[in-house]
Amino acid sequence: MQFLISMYINPAVLDALTDEEKAAIGDGHGKFIGTLKASGELITTQALVDPSQAAVVSVRNGQPVVTDGPFLESKEYLGGFYLIDCENKERAIALASQIPDTAIEGLGVEVRQVMFADGQLEA
Repeated sequence: MQFLISMYINPAVLDALTDEEKAAIGDGHGKFIGTLKASGELITTQALVDPSQAAVVSVRNGQPVVTDGPFLESKEYLGGFYLIDCENKERAIALASQIPDTAIEGLGVEVRQVMFADGQLEA
């Protein structure tokens, strides 16, 4: 079963952390990636740039309309994700609980099963 583990970032929370705390988050993600690779459960992981560097695309009257920045005003934004393949939701939750962000008040980690991938409905 595939699961997407999404990490939601609150810039105000991150700005309040010390350099040591920020470094510990980075080290924790490095260890987590190592764990997933060793177990064979990692499909991919990606980190995303700040939403201020995003472009929002919509089509109006057949023409693309592009605006800068995030679509919604929000305190939190999607900062990155892990796509994993493991035996069940309980295992996905157990893995997600190892992500250092889960220990920081104001940061969020969400686990969702993949429903559709590569043209196939997932079991």
